[in-house]
Amino acid sequence: MKLALIGQSLFGQEVYTNLRKQGHKVVGVFTVPDKDGKADPLAVVAEKDGTPVFKFPRWRVKGKPIPEVVEAYKAVGAELNVMPFCSQFIPMNVIDFPKHGSIIYHPSILPRHRGASAINWTLIEGDKKAGFSIFWADDGLDTGPILLQKECAVEPNDTVDTLYNRFLFPEGIKAMVNMAQPTEVIHNFIRGHDKVPGAWVVIDGKVLTLYSSSMLSGSVPTGQPVEVEGVSQPGLIAKSGLILFGFDGKALQVKNLQFEDGKMIPASKYFSSEETASLDLTDNEKKMAEEIRVIWKGILSNVPVIDDTTDFFKSGAASMDVVRLVEEVKQKCGGVQLQNEDVYMATTFQSFIQMFVRRLRGEDQEEELVIDYVTKDVNNMTVKMPYQCFINGKFEDAEDGKTYNTVNPTDGSVICKVSYASVADVDRAVSAAKEAFDNGPWGKMNPRDRGRLLYSLADLMEEHQEELATIETIDSGAVYTLALKTHVGMSIQTFRYFAGWCDKIQVCVYPIATSPLQRKSLWGDVCAIVIPWNYPLMMLAWKSAACLAAGNTLVLKPAQVTPLTALKFAELTVKAGIPKGVINIVPGSGGLVGQRMSDHPDIRKLGFTGSTPIGKQIMKSCAVSNLKKVSLELGGKSPLIIFSDCDMDKAVRMGMSSVYFNKGENCIAAGRLFVEESIHDEYIRRVVEEIKKMKIGDPLDRSTDHGPQNHKAHLDKLVEYCEIGVKERATLVYGGRQVDRPGFFMEPTVFTDVEDHMFIAKEESFGPVMVVSKFKDGDVDGVLSRANNTEFGLASGVFTRDINKAMYVSERLEAGTVFVNTYNKTDVAAPFGGFKQSGFGKDLGKSEQNTHCIITLYHFKTSFMTMRIMCMCIQVRKPCMSTCGLKL
Repeated sequence: MKLALIGQSLFGQEVYTNLRKQGHKVVGVFTVPDKDGKADPLAVVAEKDGTPVFKFPRWRVKGKPIPEVVEAYKAVGAELNVMPFCSQFIPMNVIDFPKHGSIIYHPSILPRHRGASAINWTLIEGDKKAGFSIFWADDGLDTGPILLQKECAVEPNDTVDTLYNRFLFPEGIKAMVNMAQPTEVIHNFIRGHDKVPGAWVVIDGKVLTLYSSSMLSGSVPTGQPVEVEGVSQPGLIAKSGLILFGFDGKALQVKNLQFEDGKMIPASKYFSSEETASLDLTDNEKKMAEEIRVIWKGILSNVPVIDDTTDFFKSGAASMDVVRLVEEVKQKCGGVQLQNEDVYMATTFQSFIQMFVRRLRGEDQEEELVIDYVTKDVNNMTVKMPYQCFINGKFEDAEDGKTYNTVNPTDGSVICKVSYASVADVDRAVSAAKEAFDNGPWGKMNPRDRGRLLYSLADLMEEHQEELATIETIDSGAVYTLALKTHVGMSIQTFRYFAGWCDKIQVCVYPIATSPLQRKSLWGDVCAIVIPWNYPLMMLAWKSAACLAAGNTLVLKPAQVTPLTALKFAELTVKAGIPKGVINIVPGSGGLVGQRMSDHPDIRKLGFTGSTPIGKQIMKSCAVSNLKKVSLELGGKSPLIIFSDCDMDKAVRMGMSSVYFNKGENCIAAGRLFVEESIHDEYIRRVVEEIKKMKIGDPLDRSTDHGPQNHKAHLDKLVEYCEIGVKERATLVYGGRQVDRPGFFMEPTVFTDVEDHMFIAKEESFGPVMVVSKFKDGDVDGVLSRANNTEFGLASGVFTRDINKAMYVSERLEAGTVFVNTYNKTDVAAPFGGFKQSGFGKDLGKSEQNTHCIITLYHFKTSFMTMRIMCMCIQVRKPCMSTCGLKL
């Protein structure tokens, strides 16, 4: 079709480009005249293509069409007029001339707002939905019949730019902010004028235009006061920006300020904007400056000479020229990373060169991470442990200054005081994560670059593995050799595994009857992670690696009793180059920090590992707050069935490992052993013999087999658990008591003659307690029924030399993982998770990627305009069990 394009701006340019790509012939472009010697972006691209371009200053005089203008238009022979945000008054004899008439692109959902500033008023009025309309032109003001409309939700901190993603609109007149209003109304007004035309206030007698407003959640940060005209409460210049208050006392935050001379600065630099000393350039830097001067001259062709005072924007540059300047400088001067915003912050040639050289020298990099370590000389090394909250790339005390003691379970001594995060700290962490997701580089960067950062993080963890294992040992009681191999070793493997997945989340195409159907995995948003105390670092890795690989940001709460490896991990993320705000760690109580994370409206996904009762509470809170997506790995009472035809040596060794591994503080621990009657007594005898050989003691001693329980309250529960078993007339064969030595040590314990109705047969000990029941020889179905008679379904196991029996039993055990002739063999590539009251959702493996993505269906139907209609897809998969270690 032959089209005439009547319009302007970058959006007009984008429409022109897309129409040509669709095969339409643009026979003429009608746009505005050059301004200060600079052509409109639409004219630039059309002239480059050789398309006829007409730059009429007006189409009418005193309400009447200009004949020569109309004739010039008719001469191109258009069959349809396309008008993307046209700011000129076009005569009706032009509108109606083509045989198909004229269509107009309009920046709102008609008839809500009309006119050129409709998109601005969408935000100013606080609308919950925005969009654009395509309609047939008529002689009214945006009143023609509507052809197509596209809607999108308006997020709380949207601006004109973010709302339409590169859709730019004609500049209007900057508007003064009326501060005598509720804060949300002020915020809507500022974001509605963001970029163009701009909203201004008077601060300390200066007219300043405000950009990048967001509502402030949580407590107000400290800052230096400034006088704001029209409001009694002064504003604050804080580290995060300018804080302003409406008459309701609520606060908003402004990121950038622009002075009347056009200079833009970060609001946080308001008091230091004039303090930067001028740099003396080296010969090589002077040479680069001259190359940049040539670039400026090429862009500002209307300026005779580029001197130090030449202002980029006052010389006629537009937003498209900003992109060109940044890209040309990056091309000429490789290795220097510039952003479009840098140009707005340094508008004169001299200030731009100074900014460029500082960037070249690395002088304007973010301030070096400051860490107030606790150090300890232990395990033949000096370990350095952060102890503060980690929020937005910095270690900070809790807002109210509260701390608590974290204790070494080996001797009960205090390791150090750790920040005790408050609700306000959680809010700050979520705000930082949301800002990093919405405006930071993490989710937007090339997935391979994100993968490289995660590989770098894994390398740093490996470099510090002895220190991490030592911290894990003194904070959780894990035996050092196990901490090194499993707690830390598998954490490193997990990050490497998911680093490799970053660029492999793909689009799938399904043929259906009506139209092609695409399924695309889009990145999620802010995720919350709550981890347990039994594997502090490994659970962090299992939960966070896939989350980060998918481009999400996160707020993580380590267990209150084991926060130190998580905080050391935070330090390593900075060294690896993970952008600030992507990872935030808030130690504290579950009732306070965990509950706030469950309730927070800006968190969209929460992963939890812990007890079933707490998991239920979290699920309820997540549903009531904002229907968060939840994955839960909860309690277990994993059955292990040992048949008489087993390899006895292996069954004894692996059976003990299934119970006593990591002191029994193991989510998949065999909570109940079923041993076939003919071998029962021999099996118990050999187990007790091996227990007597176990060395109980200092977990840093490389020869120690069994370390302390994680904390005193847990030890007390284990002693009580054993006392209940004795009262119920189960036979206590060995152990059952606290070890008589300093620290929180529990004897490895064995109970036999355990009947199905007993407390210890049904409830998880989460400790080194072997609970054994015998079953009659050959009664396979009977023992299967007993093994499945539990509300839990996390793991299970079977020992037999009979392949048919192994398959029969493993297929009928109701558990997320079935081990055959082995136990505790997890792998980062194998999905991990349970059934029933052991939770839902999977950690590890390819399937975990889907838990951190939004699955969206796109239906495409092609006509003159291509529209995308989105609907949500829920993936339903039949539960399946994985069988590991099968002996043929």
